[in-house]
Amino acid sequence: MLTLLLDLDDTLLDTNMDAFIPAYFQSLSAHMAAYVAPELMLPALVSGTRAMMASEDPSRTLREVFNEKFFPKLGMDRETLGAVIEQFYDEVFPNLGALTGKRSEAVELVKWAFEKGYRVAVATDPFFPLKATLHRLRFADLAPEVYDFTLVSSYETFHFTKSHPMYFAEFLGQLGWPEGPVLMVGNDAMRDLAPARALGLPTFWVNTDAPKADDPASTGRGSIADLRRWLESVDVTSLEADFSSTGAILALLISTPATIASLLEEAPAQAWTSRPAPAEWALTEILCHLRDSEREVNQPRLTRLLTEDEPFISSRNTDAWADERNYLGQDGRAAFQDFLAARLETLSTLKSLSEADWLRKARHSIFGPTTLQELIGFMSTHDRIHIQQMWKLIHSR
Repeated sequence: MLTLLLDLDDTLLDTNMDAFIPAYFQSLSAHMAAYVAPELMLPALVSGTRAMMASEDPSRTLREVFNEKFFPKLGMDRETLGAVIEQFYDEVFPNLGALTGKRSEAVELVKWAFEKGYRVAVATDPFFPLKATLHRLRFADLAPEVYDFTLVSSYETFHFTKSHPMYFAEFLGQLGWPEGPVLMVGNDAMRDLAPARALGLPTFWVNTDAPKADDPASTGRGSIADLRRWLESVDVTSLEADFSSTGAILALLISTPATIASLLEEAPAQAWTSRPAPAEWALTEILCHLRDSEREVNQPRLTRLLTEDEPFISSRNTDAWADERNYLGQDGRAAFQDFLAARLETLSTLKSLSEADWLRKARHSIFGPTTLQELIGFMSTHDRIHIQQMWKLIHSR
């Protein structure tokens, strides 16, 4: 099944950001004028937005990053202003739809994609709360009450914005790392497409007006109406992602704890300690496995490859630890926090590596001659397998 990631602004919806964003800021300032001086609002919004754009922290959602900057600049806390802000998005934000335009060809494309049985998701930059983005889908005649999008990104559950390849890794992770072809569709070559390609995703550029010299290395190009014809003309199964580059591997490893944190918010209580089948693990067991594998397998291997010449790397049967170490009797949430801390240590080392370091050689007991890059790539594959496992565990109940 094809996973279709669709940008929203100027792909599915005509959005003149030069008009929309100032009107949005002005409306929010006016709505909150009884609580916050208008001259404080714009600097606070800009500060929070810039912090979200810069964040590469898998431990904090974009909402947390935004709030940390936004509310102190207002001199007030979230508890005081929360109800007023919610009222704005419920009652005032919908009026901004008059500044946008519908694209009938986008609606037809989405209808067709659902009829084809594609997995259709809205990969919009997660600067907004979910309810604001759902309003914007309604502006586009793509109401979520009508179109059951698999995922719509928002600042409550995402940790990275679209300028980072980690955003796309987290997006696919929140989908449960589906197998099969995937395509990112967007109009912004720098924010929609370049980071997606940096992760290794095929892309379709919704742009027919730019000079050929500005054409990014997209898999396809044309109007949103052209996308259907293009998909009907290509072998969709060829649209496979390639996560083999060092940049893609790093993005995957950074995204893993962020993805898991969002999945855990959805986890029913019984998923933590109830095995779906005798040979399968409960959520707590998976988290303990990831924690111990990071500390006792991944980090020691990384150290050996960086300090020894062509070391011999033996395989380890870590599956047996679940029973031997009584994972079911441990605290799953604490295990996740320990995994997060360990992964951040691993990433600190990996981010400091040179090109030559990534090519350092080793011999593996199963894979034979290998490199640090290939072994770290196996780590990212291991992450994806267990995220798939967690997603199925959480969503099958």
